[in-house]
Amino acid sequence: MFDWITNNRLYSLAREGRRLTPWWGVLLLGAVMLFVSSLFGLPIQLVQLALAGFSEEGLAAQPPLLAGLLMGLLLAVSFGALIALVWLWVRLYEKRPFFTLGFERRDALMQYGRGLLFGVLAFGGSVGLMALFGYVAPEAGDPMRVGLAALGGVLLIFLPGWLIQGAAEEVLTRGWMLPVLGVRYRPWVGILLSSLFFAVMHGLNPNLSALALVNLTLYGLFAALYALREESLWGICGFHSVWNWAQGNLFGLAVSGQDTGVGTLFDLMETGPDWFTGGAFGPEGGLAVTLVLVISSALILFWPKSNKTT
Repeated sequence: MFDWITNNRLYSLAREGRRLTPWWGVLLLGAVMLFVSSLFGLPIQLVQLALAGFSEEGLAAQPPLLAGLLMGLLLAVSFGALIALVWLWVRLYEKRPFFTLGFERRDALMQYGRGLLFGVLAFGGSVGLMALFGYVAPEAGDPMRVGLAALGGVLLIFLPGWLIQGAAEEVLTRGWMLPVLGVRYRPWVGILLSSLFFAVMHGLNPNLSALALVNLTLYGLFAALYALREESLWGICGFHSVWNWAQGNLFGLAVSGQDTGVGTLFDLMETGPDWFTGGAFGPEGGLAVTLVLVISSALILFWPKSNKTT
């Protein structure tokens, strides 16, 4: 029934390379790639600070359009560099093309669009759970950063910012780490280590809690199942990107402990206990997201099998 976990097209694509990176190389290189790619965003961060007069008050006062443009560029450049670094390693060392990371053309648009839809619904479900218990409420924020007034900045950070950011993290963990480790060792090794790495790579985020780490690992497990079920990376890239956008720029909540400072279409705040809402880390640190991820993972297990051949 679950043979797609052990016999999968993503593993076949990884085998097209002449050699596969060992586990220690995967983990070490993953950390190095994350660090190096972050350096590419430093010039944009300096521009952000200079325009804001090198003060937090100046950053908070930036017009939504400018804030969205700069934040979108920051995400696009730094995480675009991460995609490039993974591609260079796969091309030069493993000797295989970029599409073998899970980007075959078949059903690409359908899978990506479905991922976007599922991502909005899943995160909306988390907010719905909090609302059901009365743990979320509208916040009286800056009217210039909410609703139609913030629409330009919200779109600029989503296109291309969150689209590239979500895809980059998936390329690194589910596109490269998961199948390489799964083929070289065991499928469960690829699923587990890629999920743990995904959680650890957020370990320096502000306001991190033990439950947040659990949820980040759960998200990694869910994303691994999603990618394996579709035998592709397109869908989970769309899911990941819109999940982050929905947190910060649709509902106005913290994204893994961070405030984008761009604006939001709906400005909400958590009013319930941190263990359920996530508190300052955002919903990813609370039980509402835990429940959504567990339910979503269970649904993935019974998703109709793809017709792709492995």
